[in-house]
Amino acid sequence: MSQALAHIVDDDEAIRDALTWLFRTRQVACRAWESAEAFLEAWQPDWRGCIVLDIRMREMSGLECFEALREQGNSLPVIFLTGHGDVPMAVGALKKGAFDFLEKPVDDNALVDRVIRALAADARRQASEASQATVATRISQLTPREHEVMRLVLAGKFNKVIADELNISMRTVEVHRSRVFEKMGVRSAVELAQLLAQPRD
Repeated sequence: MSQALAHIVDDDEAIRDALTWLFRTRQVACRAWESAEAFLEAWQPDWRGCIVLDIRMREMSGLECFEALREQGNSLPVIFLTGHGDVPMAVGALKKGAFDFLEKPVDDNALVDRVIRALAADARRQASEASQATVATRISQLTPREHEVMRLVLAGKFNKVIADELNISMRTVEVHRSRVFEKMGVRSAVELAQLLAQPRD
């Protein structure tokens, strides 16, 4: 898994250098990119971290870069750096899913604090996706009969009722129930319900 980085995308070398120095003084791992094009060419869907994106750049603008990232399925939080006249554009980007924006001149501590929050938000997303993938893998390991038993267990039905509905013995229900709990990594019907109640895409 890739290291979580704050990606600085700005065509002003002085700003890139200043932000790189600033982030490193706060122990925030980062990488600077000289243009939106360079960043987009290198971007990978499994990257972790966040993006600090300048709205106004000479070639491709930050907003154009943001739209391109959205089309490619980017999940990294995006923080825009904006001049006063760009605030309406930044607000529009927020409505499309940007994480935040800061108006220039940027307060150093405020920027780093936002970046740290963005990194934390991305870490939570990654953990949630990993948890969802684990649950999906466990479910895929259940046999069709175990799926049926699990559905009835989640409906709150007792073993005898499940046995009658599926036309199998209570002992067979008990075996399937035990295997469902084992495969799903839970110890009770309550834990199973809680596991499956977690938000999933």
